[in-house]
Amino acid sequence: MKEKMDSSEARHAGGATGISRRAVIEGSLAAASITLCSPRSTSFGWLHAPVSRGTSTPQDPGLASVMQGAAMAFVNSMPAETRVKAAFSFEDEQRFDWHYIPRARKGVPFKDLDQAGRQLANVLLSSGLNQQGFAKAATIMSLENVLREIEKGSGPVRDAELYYFSLFGDPKGQGAWGWRVEGHHLSLNFTVAPDGRIASTPSFFGSNPAEVRQGPRQGLRTLAGEEDLARAFLKSLDSEQRASAIISEKAPSDILTTNSRTAALQTPPGIKAAKLGQRHQEMLMGVVSYFANNMAPEIAASRIAKLRGAGFGNISFAWAGGPDRGQPHYYRIQGPTFLIEYDNTQNDANHIHSVWRDFTGDFGADLLGLHYKNAHR
Repeated sequence: MKEKMDSSEARHAGGATGISRRAVIEGSLAAASITLCSPRSTSFGWLHAPVSRGTSTPQDPGLASVMQGAAMAFVNSMPAETRVKAAFSFEDEQRFDWHYIPRARKGVPFKDLDQAGRQLANVLLSSGLNQQGFAKAATIMSLENVLREIEKGSGPVRDAELYYFSLFGDPKGQGAWGWRVEGHHLSLNFTVAPDGRIASTPSFFGSNPAEVRQGPRQGLRTLAGEEDLARAFLKSLDSEQRASAIISEKAPSDILTTNSRTAALQTPPGIKAAKLGQRHQEMLMGVVSYFANNMAPEIAASRIAKLRGAGFGNISFAWAGGPDRGQPHYYRIQGPTFLIEYDNTQNDANHIHSVWRDFTGDFGADLLGLHYKNAHR
């Protein structure tokens, strides 16, 4: 069921629903008329430079260029005192300090941005996500309003505008740089290597409530696909296959990797794709692709190519908890290069955490290592 966005969700979405993702990005940058500074500069002068509004925008040779243009447009939309809050050096440990709980954060929140800044913040967010992922991010933010009504002041501060943008390094320079959008139940981390390749993990989407059960948005399920596709796959297995896939009758209380800097799990339990027939392999791939397709098409394609390159048959699926909707449950899909974790146990199994991790590439570790190795031959 397609839900009507509330006013907060619509504000975050910036009216992008139903419009081509690329058209939104290019059109918004063209409207901003941003002139980028010299790409050879590696100083942090752009943090304090006056806004520069020219008559042309950079061409779009690839996703890295799109992100660069979006980041610079966003930066140039802010007054100097706000820009300073958003900016960190690429080497700052803050780049690795990610989390998905309600807590104090650094960066610049939506709350501190003017109308132009909010629009361009959404353009930057759109550059890293597909329409599916962008809609989820906007809805996750708007669920803070639902929680505020449910808790009536008894919980943490719930504010749909306390989602923070941070930039690491200089997007107009020749070095590596990155950016993050983060708040309660959302943490999207992007690293752009000097050669233009992009890392996009950790990427976390959560939902509380998983299903809104009262009020004007009753029935809304922000992460329905993540839950339903995996359960359908589990239930399609025969009894022997299901016995291999279910690793415990009790689900863990959260994703096992939580907010660790690196994802490290032991040899994956569960059932391997190599032991499945074609129909079940396609269903499992459908779950993986659904997660991947939250990201920009270029990123999604790269994720799928990487996991296929490592051998699709090596991917395992493990489930813990009850198999029926409403029962606490957990699953993970793990391959040689990546890990998907999903958990729905809290708040009477109405509170989802989900994440995609890269064993060697979180925060761009593998891309940066390869670049520096090749650069110093």
